[in-house]
Amino acid sequence: MTAPATPAVEIRPLDPLKDAELIHPWVTHPKAAFWMMQDAKLQDVERAYMEIAAHPHHDAFLGLVDGEPAFLMERYDPSRVELVGLYEPQPGDVGMHFLVAPTDTPVHGFTRLVITAVMRELFADPATARVVVEPDVRNTAVHALNEAVGFVPDRAVRKPEKEALLSFCTRAQFETAVGAAI
Repeated sequence: MTAPATPAVEIRPLDPLKDAELIHPWVTHPKAAFWMMQDAKLQDVERAYMEIAAHPHHDAFLGLVDGEPAFLMERYDPSRVELVGLYEPQPGDVGMHFLVAPTDTPVHGFTRLVITAVMRELFADPATARVVVEPDVRNTAVHALNEAVGFVPDRAVRKPEKEALLSFCTRAQFETAVGAAI
């Protein structure tokens, strides 16, 4: 018996108009409550991602696993978006959000595969020294995932929309956590 092959992960820029219909049920799904778009209409999702596409310091991506759309990823400059004035940014800091598409048939370890792929993508840029996240303090599932890939919680910070757990992950912390160099 051979071990199953590692799934192929591809990350491409999100096209707000072409991809909004795909991601709308993802961001409005009950399991995506922390994404804060529960009542969003399709046009709201298009508008939100058009704003991200137009922003010089915020990008959105669609992740495919074995060719199938499977997750949403956002990358941002935390010194200009999301965390302005809430912490002291360092050169090479990159902010990140990710959302796995909802499914009726969960696959054990899939979300861990996704966050690992997201982190590899971010650290593929040699300018990225540290990834910064700010999930809701109540989102214990994502805190555990973050810690599994090397994030270290720093402190809670108050954002307009939530109380967030500010956490950081350096390249070395990520490599140690996943057991491989990037």
